[in-house]
Amino acid sequence: MKKYMRIVCLSLVVSLVCGCSKFLDIVPDNVGTLEYAFRNRNEAENYLFGCYSTMQRLHDVIYNPGFTISAEVVYPILETQYFNSSGFNFIRGTQNTGNPVLSQWDNMYKAIRRCNIMLENIDKPVDLREPEKTRWIAETKFLKAYYHYYLIRMYGPVILVDENNPIDVDIELTKRKRATLDESFNYVVSLLDEAIPDLPPFIENRAQEFGRITKFIALSVKAEVLATAASPLFNGNPDYAGYQDKDGRELFPSTFDPQKWQRAAEACKAAIDECEAQGLHLYESVPTNGVGNVSDEMKRVISLQNIITQRWEENPELIWALNHGFDYQGYTMPKLTDRAAGQANSYPGNWAVPFVTTDLFYTANGVPINEDRTWDYNGRLAVQVGDEANQHYLRVGYETAKVHFNRERRFYADLGFDGGLWFGNGQQDESTTRYVQARGVSGVSGPKSFNSTNITGYWPKKLVNYLTTLDETFSATPFQIPMIRLAGLYLLYAECLNEVQAAPTEEVYDYIDRVRARAGLQGVREAWETYSRTPNRPNEKEGLRQIIRRERRIELCFEGQSGWDLRRWKELQDVLSRPLQGWSVNSENPAEYYRPTTVITPVFGLRDYLWPFSNTDVVVNENLTQNPYW
Repeated sequence: MKKYMRIVCLSLVVSLVCGCSKFLDIVPDNVGTLEYAFRNRNEAENYLFGCYSTMQRLHDVIYNPGFTISAEVVYPILETQYFNSSGFNFIRGTQNTGNPVLSQWDNMYKAIRRCNIMLENIDKPVDLREPEKTRWIAETKFLKAYYHYYLIRMYGPVILVDENNPIDVDIELTKRKRATLDESFNYVVSLLDEAIPDLPPFIENRAQEFGRITKFIALSVKAEVLATAASPLFNGNPDYAGYQDKDGRELFPSTFDPQKWQRAAEACKAAIDECEAQGLHLYESVPTNGVGNVSDEMKRVISLQNIITQRWEENPELIWALNHGFDYQGYTMPKLTDRAAGQANSYPGNWAVPFVTTDLFYTANGVPINEDRTWDYNGRLAVQVGDEANQHYLRVGYETAKVHFNRERRFYADLGFDGGLWFGNGQQDESTTRYVQARGVSGVSGPKSFNSTNITGYWPKKLVNYLTTLDETFSATPFQIPMIRLAGLYLLYAECLNEVQAAPTEEVYDYIDRVRARAGLQGVREAWETYSRTPNRPNEKEGLRQIIRRERRIELCFEGQSGWDLRRWKELQDVLSRPLQGWSVNSENPAEYYRPTTVITPVFGLRDYLWPFSNTDVVVNENLTQNPYW
């Protein structure tokens, strides 16, 4: 087992060192144990892993607002003994100041406190060599920066904790004030700039250290931080104009600063250059394990699905992930066999995908379904029989919706749906590939009742390794959800460049088209000129902006990115302003099944772009000004 996998276990060490009582956030009553924790190199390394532990716990997507609040996936069961569903319920209007949903305020400041203790005591181990100490300091500064950044994304301006309070500090001095938003972002960037030169370019000892922070990871995070600072939510947002703390300081910038996009573009390019210098590139391999007699077209679809389900160690596109695997594959796949019925109690309800997500994906021509001149958008709800032309994606002879025909490959790689082929689940040949039956017709996939708890009729197939099997027993092949991957960085660079320039440039198109080409699509200009009802859209800055944003939502779908993107673009309110719909899943007749029905009516207002502080926090610290509109 990797040495680095000890991180979560070693969070217990941190609990012993730092204590878990709330008062320890103010006054550390742990001098004796700190002497023990830093008495030698091995103990200090354990403490470093404790600094990592909070970040490692972020692997769990049910606590990631970028995942649960994006409306990419909805979950029908409000209360479950299997996992905490409060994040999914957020879009139902459950946020409040009494007990904020998915709050990370306390957790992140405990983690920042650990990092400060690490930096304060790093000189104590007598057997710690200087090069290693330098690296550990850099890693700790990165973690400290990332924890502050996570808070900024959620709360806006935050309290900056550069140093811990001394043991004998006056209680009033512990009631710190929020920095301004610009001060908050600048502090994070300064920490990253201090860390980056001393981080290793790559991990040499992969067996022992894989997953620890490298230079290209830190550069990529810096790019994301600066792009977030440049985005509409935080860059001269009029919704926060004039918002002040109790001393009369304006906490948000009042005017738009175009230079923030320039800084972000430069950071993206530096990150891309470093990633490519270390051998990272877009994943285009065709998996061979468990793949037998399969057509080239289906192999391309499997390859796209495998972009995130391939093991991190073997994935040249994956810049950064966390060491723990995705734990919910049983909730993200249909029951494809009669024998799988026995798993119904273990996985009560599926994570379902609403139309607002499925409609994002392009036609096979690489343009939106409502723009393609050759695609029957108005007739998309009609029932059509699977044909030979779509045999690699749909069951031939099976009645399904016309909206499932002639879509781009990522649609078939990312989504499971009634009549759609589902390669894997124990089958290796295309001729025996199972397909989803969600309407109650007996056949290869078994009775509909096995899948009745998918409330929209769509499954997030992208979140299932094709080697995972749900049959008489459940066997999951693990993988890690990416934090950052190269395709996302390419599109982020294209976004920043487009904002910097007065009109789109060749470099912008190049980075978009790299991602599109991997998905089997024409370049953005060629596709729009040939097929779109708005052929000039990619030639205009505003039009290309929307194309880039859509491309990111498609490419990074189900990866916990879209929720953060929609938030920084100030577009999440638009997505959640309309009812979320799916098919009429309780109907067996295809003509009745393929009727849109509302599954959730979201509740999301302007105030929900930033998290509220709990009532307790603002009472205990009277210098902590509550966020706008709360």
